[in-house]
Formats: sequence, C-alpha cells, structure tokens
Amino acid sequence: MSRTVYSYRLIKMALNKRNINNIFYIFVTTHLILWTVVPTITNSNLPLDTIEALAWGSNLDWGFNKHPPLSAFFTEVFFQIFGPQDWAYYFLSQIFVVISFFIIFKLSQEILNDGTLSLLSVFLIEGIYFYNFTTPEFNVNVCQLPFWCLTVYYTWKIYNSKKIELYDCILLGAAAAFGILSKYLFIYLLVAIDLLFAYLIFIKKSKRFDFKYLVSLEVFFVILIPHIIWLFNNDFITIKYGFARAGLNEGQMINHLKYPLIFTLKQIGILVPFLILVWLLIKKIPKKLNLKDEKLLFLIFINLVPIVLVFMTALITGSKIRTMWMTPFYLFFGTLFIYLLKNQINIKKLNSFLIGFIFLFLLSPILYGYVSISKTDKRTDYPGRDIAIKVQMAWHEQHDEPIKYVLGDEWAAGNLSYHINSRPIWKGLVTKQKLNSFEKYMCIDKICVGS
Repeated sequence: MSRTVYSYRLIKMALNKRNINNIFYIFVTTHLILWTVVPTITNSNLPLDTIEALAWGSNLDWGFNKHPPLSAFFTEVFFQIFGPQDWAYYFLSQIFVVISFFIIFKLSQEILNDGTLSLLSVFLIEGIYFYNFTTPEFNVNVCQLPFWCLTVYYTWKIYNSKKIELYDCILLGAAAAFGILSKYLFIYLLVAIDLLFAYLIFIKKSKRFDFKYLVSLEVFFVILIPHIIWLFNNDFITIKYGFARAGLNEGQMINHLKYPLIFTLKQIGILVPFLILVWLLIKKIPKKLNLKDEKLLFLIFINLVPIVLVFMTALITGSKIRTMWMTPFYLFFGTLFIYLLKNQINIKKLNSFLIGFIFLFLLSPILYGYVSISKTDKRTDYPGRDIAIKVQMAWHEQHDEPIKYVLGDEWAAGNLSYHINSRPIWKGLVTKQKLNSFEKYMCIDKICVGS
C-alpha cells in the first residue's frame, strides 16, 4: 500500500461522519481561544474601533456620527457584564466570528450534502485574513458577520423550499435589519438577494411571487423604524460620513479608473492565501460551469454579485472602497469553491492541504503577536489606563463627586470613559455649550471631564 493511499485512509477515518462535528468544534474552539489570548497578552490597549464602540455604548442611541448602533450595543452589554477587561472584547469579537463559522458549516452541509466537504469549506476561509488577523478589533465590520451569514442562510431556506415557511421569512427580515444596523454596506448583499429572486421570478420564471416575501420586508422596516427616525432627526449624519470616507466629494475623473483598479488588485491580494489552499486541494479547474444548476446560481449571487456591485459603485461614482469594508463579502467563498471543484478534489493532495491550512492557521496569530510586540507606536500601545488614572487623581484632588461625563474625540475621551472607574458617559466633542451644562468640570489638553 502506497504512503499516499495509507495517509488518505487515515484522513478519511479522522473525517468520518461521527467525527466531523468534533473536528469542527475543536477548530472553532481553538480559533476562539487563540484569537482571544494572543491580543490580550500582546496589546496594551484596545484597538481604535473597539474604543469608539465603547464610547458610543456609554451613551446608547439609535445611531452615532459614524455608524448605526448595533456594534455599540454589543460592547455595552459586555461592559455591563465584564467591565473594563480587555480580554472580554477580544472574546466578543471571536464569538461573532465563531457563530459565523457555525452558520457557514450548517449551510455548507445543506448545499454540499457532505460533512467533509463542508468542513473544508470552513477551513478554506481561514486563509482569508478578514477572519483571523483583523478579528481582534471588534467593530462594525465584525459585527456584520453573523447577520450576513444568517441572511444568506434564511435566503437559502426560502430559495430551496417548495413551501415557504413564515418563520423563515420573519427571521430573514430580522437578520437583514440587524445587518443594516451594523453597517449600511450590508445593503449590497440585500440588493444581490433581490436580484436573485427578480431573476428567478421575472426572467427564468422558475419561481412565483409569494406574498410571504412581504413579511420579510415588513419585519425589516419595523426593526429599522427607530433608526430611520434617528437619521431624519440627525440630518443623515452617518450616511454623509460614509460618503465622505468613500471620497465622493473629490470629484476627479481619474478616480473612476484608479479606485476600481486599486480595489481589484487589493481583492486579488487578499485572496492569495485562500487560492493557494484551493490549489493544494484540487487536480484542475473545470472548463465549464453549469449555470442551470440552482445551487451554483444561488452561490454565485450571494458571493460574486455583491462584489461586482461594489466594483460598479467604484467605477460609476469614483468612490474609494476601503479594504476593511469587504470583510463580510467572502464568508461563503469556501462553500462556492468547494461546490465548483468538488469533483476535482485530489485525494493525493489532502495531506498538503492540511499542512497548508495548519501553517496559515498558526502563522496568523504568530504574526499578529510579533507585530503587536515589535511595533510600539500603534493605537494598541496607547497608555489609556495610565492616563485615566492620572485624570481621575487630578479630578479627586479638587472634587469629591465621581466623574459623570467626558468630552473629546472618541479615541482619547473614549479611553477615559472605558478606564475611569465611574464609567463616565461620552458626550461628544468639547463645546462651550456642553461645558456650561456641567456643574463642575476640568480640562486637560483637548479632553474635558465633568459632573
């Protein structure tokens, strides 16, 4: 018996139906522990976006100057449970990632009808740095992940069912609304889903319009109503911020070519480790695609169409698509590629694939830890706790009352709100009007605290 065949049989024994779930649980547990422990040990301060979310969370509203409210809501829930413990927010971020992996695994099982292939589809996306290296920073991008996955999953349930269940429509509407409340870029997935059903109903005519679809829409808007009201009351500040970040106010014609090109090159770069893992797994690339295959059609619409829509946005408007905005777009790439290439998987390459996967799985936290320790000028090196102690001591030399409020930008003032024992409420930037509303206050540089 050849060594390759013997190794393959060992792998198949390890990946039998009874053990598939155990292997998956070991994988996600290891991922969760690694990516909670490594940043906890190597970082001195929480990352920028997490501190921002905590600042907003101290003064919860239905929206904030940069983003909708959901990321702030989750960080505030964790603050109420754990307080200013940095590990808790790294843990929070990994919970969102691991939940996403669970949903991807479940959907892959339903589409691929094979536990081993479903496991491989999750292993593959571990090669995309959005789902490892960048995950310690809990932010709106990470906050989207489980809702993106749930939206795709319940879309599949409706897409694949002969009889549409009402509760699937309700859950789809809720997941989509929570996705929008995480980040507006979620709209690209929803447009892709709408295009899918429009194609099936009006062009392919393989489905009929079902009034239960409207239930999803109703649930979606009912959940969004408070945020929509907030937007009107706050001059659509979050939408204007998004347009400004995308560089829509630059108005240069060259941007219509430059930014789409940069966008394309960055996406290729991001996918290189993923594509290497794919290459380690297959014999060859199939020459033809069966576009009549309903499963493939679904996977194309939820994977590729949102990315094409983003590219078209950059091309038409000349907007700059920032790399991290694409965080949720590749969640089901493993499922898509495994489905396309399932007949081309080379059993002789399974050893090489597993070695490549384990190498990337361990390399990411090692690199993260090295960068975190070796570079000392990052946000995560900011002495937030020390500054908070000094401010608190200076305050108590003059006042007996606890600090109730803090003014300043989300980073500096947000760190004080997070670290000061009384958990002061972040009230935005410093203005004379706000200071006059305080009974007592003290200012240091561009930060003010008061009661």
